[in-house]
Amino acid sequence: MFKSIFIILMLASVTGQSQQKVKPFRIGVAGLTHGHVGWILDRADDGDIEIVGIAEPDRVLAEQYCKKYNLPLTLLYSSVSEMLDKSKPEAVTGFSSTFDHLEIVKACAPRKIHVMVEKPLAVSLDHARQIQALAQKYSIYVLTNYETTWYGSNRNVEEMFIKTQPLGKLRKAVIHDGHQGPKEIGVGKEFLDWLTDPVKNGGGALMDFGCYGANLLTWLKNGKRPLTVSATTQQLKPGIYPRVEDEATIIVTYPDGQGIIQASWNWPFGRKDMELYGETGYIIADRQGSKIKTAADKPEEYIVSPVLEKPYHDPFAYLAAVVRGEVKLNATDLSSLENNLIVVEILEAARQSAKEGRVIKIAQ
Repeated sequence: MFKSIFIILMLASVTGQSQQKVKPFRIGVAGLTHGHVGWILDRADDGDIEIVGIAEPDRVLAEQYCKKYNLPLTLLYSSVSEMLDKSKPEAVTGFSSTFDHLEIVKACAPRKIHVMVEKPLAVSLDHARQIQALAQKYSIYVLTNYETTWYGSNRNVEEMFIKTQPLGKLRKAVIHDGHQGPKEIGVGKEFLDWLTDPVKNGGGALMDFGCYGANLLTWLKNGKRPLTVSATTQQLKPGIYPRVEDEATIIVTYPDGQGIIQASWNWPFGRKDMELYGETGYIIADRQGSKIKTAADKPEEYIVSPVLEKPYHDPFAYLAAVVRGEVKLNATDLSSLENNLIVVEILEAARQSAKEGRVIKIAQ
């Protein structure tokens, strides 16, 4: 009896020691001009993530954020390179303009530091391919973070159209993402300045919100590239957004179906949801849950979104798990570099289509 108790105590001691050896994941933050940066700065202190450095050349802005989130000024650095060399993060999260994503990867890749950027991956296919080349050369992960990746309703969508396909093949997807407009919802000046810049953002609503639909479609289509892309854009509020489009509709075709991406800075309120129609039924999903109708003679059911388990509930826990080898990142995953290269290809084709007024064929 005493021998058994001793063994149990020894095992508990070893387990406790192994748990103590797991150090917080060291993250560096590159840039503070993206309005989503509060996601990492205000993240719950679960003891699994440690911000070890923040790179932001605008010192006034940096100090404002440190004050707002009660962070020490000792975390601040004026450049990404200085932050990397002095704070030694395991990975970096990019919260600057989309145009700057390539420069962040250029700084991180030779130092073997992994990267997660906010959506979309890049402003152009040229930038995206340069990022891909750097990631491959230096064997680092480059992930792209979307709010919609962490919706519990994705589990229902995955079951219906990726795993068991009880509704048959996906024939049509209509994906809505947008809000009243960045100025209308009151984003910070530092965010608005580049979000409405055709160079730093690559466009307006098409880039800002079209990327969500392209990302989800690529996931739903198991990483397949589309056959064609066509798009229509409008400038409904030229007085507010004189340099970029504020309304976009993108149509993406595949051999067995079609996707319609609706991206807008003109909706009466924010929305991120999708309608997916199969051969025998449909699912309409948003953050809160899913409406599912499996047959014409059956009632529509509503399923509340399940709570996602760790580390699939949070981008930074997920990043840590991928880098440390606890989670395998597949090419078709929403965060993967492969998926997001196709996303940028779709967005670039959409810009070309809108500009030239024609359907763009994607070389296979």
